[in-house]
Amino acid sequence: MSRILIACEESQAVTIAFRELGHEAYSCDIEPCSGRHPEWHLQQDVIPLLDDYWDMILAFPMRTDLAVSGARWFKQKREDGRQQTAIEFFLKFTKIPKNKCKRVVIENPIGIMSTIYRKPDQIIQPWQFGHGETKATCLWLIGDLPLLKPTNIVSGREQRIWKMGPSADRSKLRSKTFPGVGQAFAQQWGALLRKESA
Repeated sequence: MSRILIACEESQAVTIAFRELGHEAYSCDIEPCSGRHPEWHLQQDVIPLLDDYWDMILAFPMRTDLAVSGARWFKQKREDGRQQTAIEFFLKFTKIPKNKCKRVVIENPIGIMSTIYRKPDQIIQPWQFGHGETKATCLWLIGDLPLLKPTNIVSGREQRIWKMGPSADRSKLRSKTFPGVGQAFAQQWGALLRKESA
């Protein structure tokens, strides 16, 4: 059974997808989980957990200070240090020693990390995985991971997530992983881990 850490995930969409396929997956976030499985949730700072051994880490680091969708606030975020803090946090996942984790996936919207770190290995859309939405999402793959293959290309490609009105939960709702994407992560990359442990 593979040990998988889903970093910065409170929704547990990805964690549940891996658990349903028999993996020992844990979500981690400083907030309580909303996925109804607190027994699989590590409510804490994720950084100390990077010293443990994991077969795979999927990280969803803070997006609001890095995404181009918030570019109009970049000057203020640079001046008050928020953007640099977000950059340093993102880069922690790129520096995990191979003896701690051989495979790391970092997910983020289109933003400044394509320049500061490197271009992503892949950009995916929800409509490639059964959801009629447009939301370009970058994936950086570390280790011998294949690109994610589309599983269910659908029409009705709208920007409903991007057009959400202001609310206290807007940022959290916009950052949630679509179930079809989470299932693709689990089915495709989880199969690689199962084959390796067989």
